[in-house]
Formats: sequence, C-alpha cells, structure tokens
Amino acid sequence: MAFTAADVKNLREMTGVGMMDCKKALVASDGDMDKAVEYLREKGLAASAKKAGRIAAEGMAYAAVIDGVGVVVEVNAETDFVGKNEKFQEFVKGVAATVAKCAPADLDALMECKYNGTDLTVTQQQQEMVLVIGENIKVRRFARFAEGVCVPYIHAGGKIGVLVNLAVEGEASDKVLEMGKDVAMQIAALNPRFWDKSQVTEDVLAEEKKIMLAQMDNDPKMASKPAQVKEKIVEGKLNKFYAENCLLQQEFVKDNSMTVEQYMNAVAKEAGVKVTLKDAVRFEKGEGIEKKQDDFAAEIASMVGGK
Repeated sequence: MAFTAADVKNLREMTGVGMMDCKKALVASDGDMDKAVEYLREKGLAASAKKAGRIAAEGMAYAAVIDGVGVVVEVNAETDFVGKNEKFQEFVKGVAATVAKCAPADLDALMECKYNGTDLTVTQQQQEMVLVIGENIKVRRFARFAEGVCVPYIHAGGKIGVLVNLAVEGEASDKVLEMGKDVAMQIAALNPRFWDKSQVTEDVLAEEKKIMLAQMDNDPKMASKPAQVKEKIVEGKLNKFYAENCLLQQEFVKDNSMTVEQYMNAVAKEAGVKVTLKDAVRFEKGEGIEKKQDDFAAEIASMVGGK
C-alpha cells in the first residue's frame, strides 16, 4: 500500500514522533496507519496514539439539564463563524430541549420529533436554519439521561460538551454538583478511554501487554531477562496504563495527590452521601469527521491543464 506526505504528517500528529521515524514506520508497515502506530509504540518512540488527529468540522457541542433531564448534543456547521452565530446557538439549544422532552430512541427518531415550541419537525427546522444561515447544518448526535443526577459542562464556548451522570444516595447538595462539574472538566481536558479499569476489555489488555513485551524485546537491557520477569514487569506497567486511560484511576487534575475516585469519595463523605459515577458522555465538535481540504494550487493547475 502506497502512502503520501499527508499520511506521514497525520501519523506525526497522532503520535508526536519525528517525520523520519514516521516515514520509516509507514515503509515498514506498508502504508497501514494502524500498523505504523503499533510499530512506533513497539520501538518505544510513541507512548500512545492520540484518539483523533486534527479536527476540522465546525459547529457546537452543548450540554444542559432541562426539566431534570440531562442532555448533550452536537450540531455541525461548515464554518467556525456560524458556530458563534446567535441563531445557530438557539437552534442547538432547541434541539437539546426537544431531546429532553421527546426522549427519541435514536437520531432518525429525533429528526421526526416536533422541534421544541413549533409545529415543524427537527428536520424541517434544520432546513429552515440552512436557508436562514446559508450553510449546511446537521444535527449529528445526542445522549440523554433521565435518571440520576446530571451535571453538564461546556468547554470553550461549545468546542466540547460533557454530561456526567451520578447516582446519589442522599441530597445532591451544591458540593456534590461542584464535584460533578470538576469530574466533567477532567473528562473534557483528558478525554479518558474508559471511566473505570473494570471496563477495560481483555482484547485491549492483550494488545497493551503485547506492545509492552515488544518494547522490552527491543531494549538491550531488558531483552535477555527471563519471560516470567518480563510478565511481572508488564503487570506493574498496567497500573500506569489504568492511571493514564481510566477516569477514576487518573490523577485528579486540581489535586494530583489523589485520584478522581478518591476525590469523589472525599466530597461524598464530607457531604454525608454516597456518590457513584454511573456514566458520562463527551462530545467534541467535529470529532472523527474528515473535513475536505482543498489544494488550491492543484485545483488551478487542473483547470489550466484542462484548457
């Protein structure tokens, strides 16, 4: 499989590794991006791959509690300018209110719901917004929690929307809600792969162990050690993996003397309640969407060549 300069650039953005090493990795893995990432990790050059490269799609992620229901939505637009438009933002809030009220089963069902406060469906209201604003606008996804205590957090005016869902035995005081916001901010900042180490699947653990063992095999100081010694070292390293990738096992950003779980338990004890993290959702606008990058020079060249 051939690869391009853009592939080298993307691999560098994903891993933080230098251009030449990225190129070598792509050569060694025949242009396969996933294998190239694995190659770099086995060589000890990349600690881990970022979940997503550069995100270019625009719009807004929004989270709120509406009539006791927690909602987080993402609505996309073509430009950042529209994402800051007041009418667009009101549309996004209306979508969230519709989700809260109608409890749609999925995105298709949401688009057929009556948009909050109107006789139009969400699809029709979206089409109206396209006509008013002059850009393609699309409701992309949503999540909804009707049970438990929900705490919303919006980062950077809608770049990231987080909704934390807590089970609280006792009164959800201001202290508990503030703690929920702190947890939401941690999720926004660090984007953990899992909420708790109990959620890490066997296939993920097997992949991590494989990479750790390969790293030791490539290290002259470690390569000669017996297999059982390497296995014990790997088990120890998995605790570091949990601390980096699992929310409750992560260092609490505001106080690195404790984990997020320890912080939650401390606040709950002080408030005289029991608090459990049931779930959380993190939407980053444009996450995973490939935005078309026009090569203006190439386009002009092709136009000239076509004459």
